[in-house]
Amino acid sequence: MSTVATRSAGSPQDGRQSRWDAHNRQRRQDIIDAALEVVESGEPGAEFHVQQIAERAGLNRSVVYRHFADRADLDRAIQVQIGAGLSSRLLPEVNLDGTVEEIIGRIVATYVAWVVEHPSLYAFADTGGGADEGVAAVAETVVVVLEAAVDLLDVQLGPDELASVSPLAYGLVGAVLGAVRRWVARGAQEPTAQRLATLLADSVWYLLDGHARRLGLDIDPHLSLEQLLQAADTA
Repeated sequence: MSTVATRSAGSPQDGRQSRWDAHNRQRRQDIIDAALEVVESGEPGAEFHVQQIAERAGLNRSVVYRHFADRADLDRAIQVQIGAGLSSRLLPEVNLDGTVEEIIGRIVATYVAWVVEHPSLYAFADTGGGADEGVAAVAETVVVVLEAAVDLLDVQLGPDELASVSPLAYGLVGAVLGAVRRWVARGAQEPTAQRLATLLADSVWYLLDGHARRLGLDIDPHLSLEQLLQAADTA
């Protein structure tokens, strides 16, 4: 009676495959990192070629296409990476520390500052929605923050109002994205980045304040959440 030999999970072949997979993942990331450098070194919207990326990564052009199906696949990976970088910049700012005014202001100002600091990355990501996807993660965090604020302030929301928290958060974020996109498209950067961030933060506050007043809340934006809670207890 013959037996069939099976490869164990810890076999040398498995080890080699694992190392090869890790090598491929690292090579793919190296290519994306090189692409980011190429994009950022050029003017916003400037065309770039795979050969430039290959040279920056120290590879042959053919090696690049071993890790990506085609140019569209490569571009998409670059845009996703840009979005992830933007998210990592923004997410630490989305919390309940500081006054209401400071919370809104720092989130908006951080986004505007990133766009100003990385105009070429922004331009390339925006062509494929990469920047929007990066901010989508921030929008989800904004939802969590708004829900936490509602709970801490003991606001009683009906089913429709609870269901509207997420669309409202995405709407706020989308309004900021759209305004910044238009500001960038105009080219002159007027008003200044700082003034734009202030105006956008004010606009976000006005919308939130309107909803708060509809719910019977009179929120002072110059107070921290802790101070708002203390004022509510006193009242």
